[in-house]
Amino acid sequence: MEQRRQNHKVEAIDTSEMAEEMTVDWRGRPSNPTKHGGMRAAAFVLGLQSFEIMGIAAVGNNLITYVINEMHFSLSNSANVVTNFIGTVFLLALVGGYVSDSYLGSFWTMLIFGFVELSGFILLSVQAHVPQLKPPPCNVNNGDECVVAKGFKSLIFFVALYLVALGSGCMKPNMIAHGADQFNPDDPKQSKKLSTYFNAAYFAFSMGELVALTLLVWVQTHSGMDVGFGVSAAAMAMGLISLVSGTLYYRNKRPQGSILTPIAQVFVAAILKRKQVCPSNPQMLHGSQNNALNDNATFSTDAGSFLHTEKFRFLDKASIKIQDRTNSKESPWRLCTVTQVKQVKILLSVIPIFASTIIFNTILAQLQTFSVQQGSMMNTKLTKSFHIPPASLQSIPYIILLILVPLYDTFFVPFARKFTGHDSGISPLMRIGFGLFSATFSMIAAAIMEKKRRDAAIHSNQIISIFWITPQFLIFGLSEMLTAVGLIEFFYKQSLKGMQAFLTALTYCSYSFGFYLSSLLVSLVNKITTSSGGGVGGGWLGDNNLNKDRLDLFYWLLAGLSFLNFLNYLFWSHWYSHTPSSSSAPSALPQLHGHDTARMEDYNHHRLDDNIP
Repeated sequence: MEQRRQNHKVEAIDTSEMAEEMTVDWRGRPSNPTKHGGMRAAAFVLGLQSFEIMGIAAVGNNLITYVINEMHFSLSNSANVVTNFIGTVFLLALVGGYVSDSYLGSFWTMLIFGFVELSGFILLSVQAHVPQLKPPPCNVNNGDECVVAKGFKSLIFFVALYLVALGSGCMKPNMIAHGADQFNPDDPKQSKKLSTYFNAAYFAFSMGELVALTLLVWVQTHSGMDVGFGVSAAAMAMGLISLVSGTLYYRNKRPQGSILTPIAQVFVAAILKRKQVCPSNPQMLHGSQNNALNDNATFSTDAGSFLHTEKFRFLDKASIKIQDRTNSKESPWRLCTVTQVKQVKILLSVIPIFASTIIFNTILAQLQTFSVQQGSMMNTKLTKSFHIPPASLQSIPYIILLILVPLYDTFFVPFARKFTGHDSGISPLMRIGFGLFSATFSMIAAAIMEKKRRDAAIHSNQIISIFWITPQFLIFGLSEMLTAVGLIEFFYKQSLKGMQAFLTALTYCSYSFGFYLSSLLVSLVNKITTSSGGGVGGGWLGDNNLNKDRLDLFYWLLAGLSFLNFLNYLFWSHWYSHTPSSSSAPSALPQLHGHDTARMEDYNHHRLDDNIP
């Protein structure tokens, strides 16, 4: 008996070593856990993330000012330029995740597209500096006739802007995924460090945003947008240096080949076998491992033989093996393993969670467009000689978060862990829920404040202080810390091997749809309120003067949509967490819920000991 226990221990060690061999160093050799990975390696990626967000945030958060003042677009068109740009950045994250997981790996994807983003910053700086590449200057407040940028000037602007979008979009999911890849989630100690890393990543993000919204925006305001764009280029260059400096310490995951082909095979096979009847015992499906434990076999949780979910059961037909007289092997487009089917089911299951965060990011779009314009209509004077740039208002939540994030990870997570047993203190789904709920109050605060500002300007001819709109930024900052980090952790920890960057990209894709929805809402609200006479100058958002618009009503609309979205999220998170599972294992098995790997492994060990005489 003792000898057989020792054999099982050896098998466990071999399995651990095999898991470690899945990652390689910069030369392609198996990584060494004592030399590669860990927080030391992740720190270089955090440096890249901080510098990259510093560069693009300085452009994105003050872009509406440049588009209005230099390109001479209207307010609504300028808002759409900004939201479409940011939406494209996040949509292209899917491309970056796919290229990384399938062909290049995270490191090379970041390096290549980092230089693409750098070239976009340089081109923006050149255009802002050369007068011939911009429309002639004018002052709309003095009644000047402003010429809108068209033709070659417009082309240069959009080429530069979308080079930045392409580079940044393809880098974003890989920065998070590559940093998280430095930790082994199967190791309990490193699993806790992985949770710390996600909070550290948001801290780095907040630091980059803070510098961008204070120092870099101040440079743009006082030294010109050409210098500001140049500083963004310098920040991006520093980020690339940070990335390359950690080359010797990274553990890299090899690309898996096309990650979409196995997914497509499941759908094709399920459709071709749509008339087949699923077996009552899921262990009869192709690739299941339900052999009785004996001297040479153990349960396998990797193939999904332990818990067979009843979600999307029609996909199980892809794993039905048809027996014929020739015993010929079926094509992978007609027969898939249960592991493939399980991964597609997981992918489909997370889509409603992803969709529930779109409205949240529509609210974020307002803080980067209309809220900046709100600030420009208020008293920005801090002292007799110092004025706060309106775009810097967005730095307020990041100042608070630089304090809250370390406190959250240092005190709240260990405290909550004692009660929940969860490595992250509370589950990612619960964290997302708290964030979505609090986002509603950000728009309520924004609506109340805009009504106060507008009434003071129209009825009393007063310009109130810019600090009156800080609550909406503070509330949303806290909401973003909960939602954004929770969503990234939720997606990364899904058991889809080789798809971590692509799944992380779904987080950014939510940002994309949120910003595109913002553009759609602005246009739709303008059209409806213009035809119904709801605005003074042709709609709630139809005028370049916020005193004539009804931005407060638009904010109330978003508050209502946000609360309805929260209720929608409660439904889908409950559906995700409580869908029943089926299995042919003994009665102890139904006590396991969801994807609780630790409890599954504990059950395995008990069964193993029971079968050792």
